Amino acid sequence: MADMNMCAGVFLIFLTVLHLVQSDIVKGSVPLNSGVFDKIISKHQVVLVKFDETYPYGEKQDEFKKVAEASFSQPDLLIAEVQIADYGDKDNADLGERFGIKKEDHPVYKMFVKGKDKPLTFLGKDKKADDVKKFIMKESGLWLGLPSCLEEFDQLVKEFHAASGDAKKKVIEKAEASAKAITNESEKTSAEIYVKTMKKVLEKGEGFIDSEIERVEKLKDGKVSDKKKEQLGNRLNILTSFQLRIRDEL
Repeated sequence: MADMNMCAGVFLIFLTVLHLVQSDIVKGSVPLNSGVFDKIISKHQVVLVKFDETYPYGEKQDEFKKVAEASFSQPDLLIAEVQIADYGDKDNADLGERFGIKKEDHPVYKMFVKGKDKPLTFLGKDKKADDVKKFIMKESGLWLGLPSCLEEFDQLVKEFHAASGDAKKKVIEKAEASAKAITNESEKTSAEIYVKTMKKVLEKGEGFIDSEIERVEKLKDGKVSDKKKEQLGNRLNILTSFQLRIRDEL
């Protein structure tokens, strides 16, 4: 009898854990399966799909949640997840085969952009949220908030790249005035980076952005303190905003 009670207890614990795993809903993301995949993809401008194992968890899943959360304010972007089972009925295995998804590579991010024949694949190894967001911004042109980026100044960057001649100087003056009005210290630091970068682009041309990104990335990958690494990462995020606007103009 004691053994039976113990088995019953273990079974109940198993059911509880299974329920908790299954109820891990990712806010901002929709689950997709073979039956609705193409219907959903075709109705949205940009869809980022994470292909993964069933009931994913851990650090990479936490990063995915951050990406999904960042999509709240972007109406043209849908974040979705396909869980591929390698047992039983092997749910969604056909989607895995269709897009060349291998179990050992989970999670795999693919972005479907309306008007493009094939999905774009995120190639970053660590699957960090900020890197995934940069990928979305670069390849789709949609704006997502990155650490230290300011939406008002990202709009000024867009205006700056669209302007010509003396009009660029006027945008810089507008950015300087906005920066002076900021009281939050971290936001003020970001605003100053935007202004300095605009001035450098005006002086050296748009090629400055790519060369500066390369320079900062090398510094960030070198032997620097954690604080300095964070500062360089923030600068890279702002430079990415400039790079996106250049891409839009091409």
